[in-house]
Amino acid sequence: MNFLKILMITGWVVLSVPAILAAETKGGKSGSTPAADQKAIASAMSAAPKKVGAAATIVAIGTDGKMRTLRKGSNSFTCMPDNPTTPGPDPMCMDKAALEWAEAWMGHKPPTVGKIGFMYMLEGGTDASNTDPYAQKPTAGNHWIKTGPHVMIVGAEPSFYDMYPKNAQPNTAVPYVMWPGTPYQHLMIPVK
Repeated sequence: MNFLKILMITGWVVLSVPAILAAETKGGKSGSTPAADQKAIASAMSAAPKKVGAAATIVAIGTDGKMRTLRKGSNSFTCMPDNPTTPGPDPMCMDKAALEWAEAWMGHKPPTVGKIGFMYMLEGGTDASNTDPYAQKPTAGNHWIKTGPHVMIVGAEPSFYDMYPKNAQPNTAVPYVMWPGTPYQHLMIPVK
């Protein structure tokens, strides 16, 4: 599957650690302009609280589909700008453990259970399946939902998620489990 296509699954633009490292060493611009980079950096920073976003590493997908670092950060968070091809605002920011979880999800590999990660999506989210981690569009059975501004807890022990609703069509105004029963289940916590 094309790397860029994998990144677009569920409207999230998720990143690859090897791609980030390659981008840092190559330093390629992938057809971007300084003004576009500044706009992407501002978008990515909006995903998290101001102090977190200001110190985070900012990465983006270039026009060639490769990940590149727009700005090296000083904390353990990595943020990505909004994906303009999705219907809603979806910049995201994640800590190292959440980045590893996302890498496992993208690679269709089991994430490390018990290595808890944290993600911010404070600008909202896009439409996604609540039951299928790889759905790319709504179908009759994949329980498409709209998420608003939220944070996520990923990688916890399965018993942690048993404390929260796992409905296929959840009430997105309260914490709920997305992708329940899969290795990629995670807790969605609305913030507004």
